[in-house]
Amino acid sequence: MTRPVVSPDELDSLDFADPRLHAERDLTEVWRHLRAQRPFHWQPPRADRPGFWVLSRYADAMAVYRDKEHFTTERGNALENLLIGGDPAAGSMLAVTDGPKHTRLRNVLNAAFAPKTLARIRHSLRRSVDDLLAVALEKGECDFVRDVSASIPLGAICDLLGVPKADHGYLLDRTSHAWSSDEADASPEATWQAKSELLLYFSDVAATRRGADGDDVISLLANCRIDGEPISDRDLMANCYGLIIGGDETGRHAISSGLKTLIEHPEQWRALKDGTADLATAADEVLRWTVPSLHSGRTATADTEVNGRPIKEGDIVTVWTPSVNRDAEVFPDPDRFTLDRRPNKHLTFAFGSHICLGHNLARIEVEEVLGALRSLVGSAEQTGPEEWIYSSILHGMSSLPVALTPEGR
Repeated sequence: MTRPVVSPDELDSLDFADPRLHAERDLTEVWRHLRAQRPFHWQPPRADRPGFWVLSRYADAMAVYRDKEHFTTERGNALENLLIGGDPAAGSMLAVTDGPKHTRLRNVLNAAFAPKTLARIRHSLRRSVDDLLAVALEKGECDFVRDVSASIPLGAICDLLGVPKADHGYLLDRTSHAWSSDEADASPEATWQAKSELLLYFSDVAATRRGADGDDVISLLANCRIDGEPISDRDLMANCYGLIIGGDETGRHAISSGLKTLIEHPEQWRALKDGTADLATAADEVLRWTVPSLHSGRTATADTEVNGRPIKEGDIVTVWTPSVNRDAEVFPDPDRFTLDRRPNKHLTFAFGSHICLGHNLARIEVEEVLGALRSLVGSAEQTGPEEWIYSSILHGMSSLPVALTPEGR
């Protein structure tokens, strides 16, 4: 299904915080225009919401990400929260915490992503991906999102968290409604309910892990000490929530959109199949191209400048990854999807101290799916229109009907 392309002539009427814009329309030409003509686009206040800056160039994105002195995440890093005055998890969740506490929390959580742990998860992922694709190939036609990609990242992050397998289905349902919806008119109450239920779930599980010596993330958090004090229930719940949302959503949408992109670029499907595409390099191009997270937000803590552009204290600044990942100043021939792209310094996971904690895990997930497609799937064809999720922060599909043919047939 081809989404209508938005003309740059419509720019001043667009609301970049509207989930319908990102689900129903193609902003490629708008991003190209903004990079060239208005790299600092100001979306003015609307109704009871403040205005915000829309940044579209790579250099400006990097300037914001590097400037911890003048920009903070502690008032939120997503428009949904920035426009209502702040994130309720600010100062607790790693992604919306700055300063020494951010460093200490990250040091605790980094232990869960040690190379030895990631190697174990890669091995488990390989079996899971092979099993899911085997079932899909047996069926012939499937919904790739629901039958395959939805279970891959969730299984990996639940493995890290030490979540029982019996709870995976419940958590998948809750994570898929916490930051996005399958419908344009979903109620805010449904979103908040999903978030609240996830927080309560982790509170209950953590109560059973205190005093235990497990090496899963929940156990690490439940028994760690920061500055000599046990972590609070609030901080524990917020960081488990952040990990499962980030770990599930990013990988799921990159995997689904990655297959769709390969179907649309048959020469790259052949490059994958004939082995000329290195899997790690190919995974980074899939992540650059599919952009599972649309933007990252900051708030200016003082009057400052970004590459000569004045930014006032209190201004909301948003970096839009679909645009910065297509900046020709950094990516030669940026509108060409090519699995052998090197170098590939995309900003899909942001940059610096707030780079996505699970970026290496997400890369492993995409690599393992590409490897399984190479060895198990002879051909793939989209058999019906995809359905895009409604979100201003996430970019992906809730449905992708495909026909898969086994290798050798």
